Amino acid sequence: MNGEKKMTALAGVVLALMIADGGLARVQAAKIPQQAPAQTEPEQTGFYCNAKSLSPSERIRHTELTKKLLANRKAIVETPRGYEFQYEPSTMTLAELAGWAVDESKCCPFFNFHLDLEREGKLLCLGLAGPEGIKAFIRTEFQIPAK
Repeated sequence: MNGEKKMTALAGVVLALMIADGGLARVQAAKIPQQAPAQTEPEQTGFYCNAKSLSPSERIRHTELTKKLLANRKAIVETPRGYEFQYEPSTMTLAELAGWAVDESKCCPFFNFHLDLEREGKLLCLGLAGPEGIKAFIRTEFQIPAK
């Protein structure tokens, strides 16, 4: 499957999950944050996020989901090519993780995303991986504590 077909298929899955989760993502009236999230300089890691790839309402929703993602991690597991963040379904939904991944892929297309529902639905996992050097970028951007 080519990249465009994969994104179309993923978008369909996300839409179905969001509908099943009680409705499409709700865009709430709110002010756009005055300061965009920190961007990593390309010279440091070779990776950078394109914050302008999201509309103002998408940026607001993505910022809120990112905060929730960081605050509710149950565990962080280092993988050979990146990291996996684990969540309890009571703190994050599969639809939220999928929606976050779709938006994140717009501003950070170098990530490979992997979503898992494990242990009879009692564990949600978000895997982030990518090309050589991505681990350092993930550690910085996703506030992974040093070992």
